This record gives sequence, structure tokens and C-alpha cells, in this order.
Amino acid sequence: MEHLWAPWRMKYIEVAKKGQDEGCILCRRSEECTADNLILHRGQHNFVIMNRYPYNCGHLMVAPLRHVANLEELTQDELLEHYQLVQKAITVLKETFQPQAFNVGMNLGRMAGAGIDQHIHTHVVPRWGGDTNFMPVIAGTDVVNEALEDTYKKLAGKF
Repeated sequence: MEHLWAPWRMKYIEVAKKGQDEGCILCRRSEECTADNLILHRGQHNFVIMNRYPYNCGHLMVAPLRHVANLEELTQDELLEHYQLVQKAITVLKETFQPQAFNVGMNLGRMAGAGIDQHIHTHVVPRWGGDTNFMPVIAGTDVVNEALEDTYKKLAGKF
């Protein structure tokens, strides 16, 4: 495949470019628990947000409210709530989508693959057998089988 028509990518490029001048995207989005921000839950120290450009349907991220780049900088209260929300995210995703497995993890630093390297966050990605098919391997393209708005409606209020 030489070309894949993906006009939605322009919005991503414009937001990413604009975001470089406007500070941390996670900090900006953490203020309001809304569908527009894709925030599902705002706790005392952390929040749960849907990934706007997911690897898979239901791809969530847990991030501290405080802008912090290093895991070791989290307080004990922030750390405890962070992983309690990771645990809750797994429970909610199991109940909602019945995935067969999960990828859970952090990319700490740009060289480790972090797209947002100055605000740590944990990815929670539900997985199913055959969920990636040939597209990521052959075309370098992820296939997400549900609109973000529909996924948000299914997950909203479950935290």
C-alpha cells in the first residue's frame, strides 16, 4: 500500500504543532472532566483520560494532575492513587469490552518512546486475539474499530 487516505491526521498535526507553544497537553486537558477532553475520571491526585490517537479501542491513560516528568518525583499519595486508577481502568475495561489481555506500561523519556515526555502517564491498552491484523505490520497503520465518542459513552460514569 503506497497511500492511506487519513484526513483526520491534519487535525492531529495542527494540535501537536500548536501544543508545542501552549504547554503540556495533559495539564491543559486535566482541568475539566468532559467528553471534549476525553477525561473519564478526575481524582484527588490523578486523572483517567482516553488516548485521542489510540493503539486500540479503549486505550486509556492514567496521569498525575501535577506536572511531573519522573516517576520517582511522585508522592506516596500520588503513586498509590495512580496505580489504584490503573487497576480500576483494567476492571472497567474488562467489564465493558471483555478483552483477552492488556498492555500496561510507561515510556519514561523521549528515547523510550514517550510522546509526552515531560508529564508521566501509564497506558492501559485492552487487547484481543487478531486485534491488529496485518495493518500495523504491512502498512504501519493502527486500526481502531470504534469511534472515540462511542467508546467515551460506554466508559463515562464507570469510574
